[in-house]
Amino acid sequence: MDRSATRTQQDPTVRVLEAAARQSLHAPSVFNTQPWRWRIDADTLELRADPGRQLAHTDPDGRLLTLSCGAALHHARVSLAAVGWAVAVERLPDPADPTLLARLRVTGPTVLDVPALRLVDAIPRRRTDRRAYGDRPVPESVLTRLTDAVEAQGAHLHVVRPDQMPMLAVSTGRAADAELADPAYREELHRWTNRPAGSGDGVPTTTAVRPAPRRVPLRDHALGRAAGLTAGADFDRGAAYLILFGDRDEPEAWLRGGEALSALLLTATAEGLAAAPLSDAIELAWPRRMMRDLLAGIGDPYLVVRVGWGPDADLPPAPRRAPAEVIEVVAPPE
Repeated sequence: MDRSATRTQQDPTVRVLEAAARQSLHAPSVFNTQPWRWRIDADTLELRADPGRQLAHTDPDGRLLTLSCGAALHHARVSLAAVGWAVAVERLPDPADPTLLARLRVTGPTVLDVPALRLVDAIPRRRTDRRAYGDRPVPESVLTRLTDAVEAQGAHLHVVRPDQMPMLAVSTGRAADAELADPAYREELHRWTNRPAGSGDGVPTTTAVRPAPRRVPLRDHALGRAAGLTAGADFDRGAAYLILFGDRDEPEAWLRGGEALSALLLTATAEGLAAAPLSDAIELAWPRRMMRDLLAGIGDPYLVVRVGWGPDADLPPAPRRAPAEVIEVVAPPE
């Protein structure tokens, strides 16, 4: 019998850590690359970036990769808190090993985290909804709760004002045009929107949305092919556009930004909102500078997130990698 499987069945700590790692597989990621790996050894869960899944042209600095891994880290943390396990978290624990992003060590049982239960319930229900949102505005009280969720993870949230919307729309649109003019970007997008059957990743046409007028342009994931979803009858008039940002533009801050992104998206789902991250204006240096200007220079932008009241029709789930491809359980010495 597989020793790692035997250990998983016998060791409750390993079982809990593996369950948390499995929950993290639902986390959002750029182009649904799912660029992370987990390693479980005794009472420790290690998160590593998977450099082979980095978008070399869209994300040359690894900013979006690290944000994606941070979202997976938060999913795992919430999952552990929801079952009453306390953990100590080390972020970027080894400067000599940059792919090792975090180490979670179980420190024992603790009081059940009731707010975490609400977020865990949202994990399998959360979807990136690229369809258009309705006219009903997002209440200020909900925006405050989203901001609080982000701040609790060490990042910040800016709600784009009506007078700032033209800058956001123009920056996003021009960034998209510049990227589409780049053959290397088009090849990379094509590769991640035309994945082999059973790969469990990428953005298939079933979850892509046909181009339609929007307040802020949306990336075309189908590139001329028949997208599986229509935008719907609405035009995002009630949508709120949020800029997730931090105090620094470096890997540890990106990792915490990803944790904050997860907290934002799970809280939005728990509130009944639809949400979709938008990274076009962050992927190129000059629109990213414009986003920093939009923040009045008080921080470094990591991502734009659109939230609002989406259509009633359910979305198909995004493909997910098999746990065995992502999670390694280290067998104990004999």
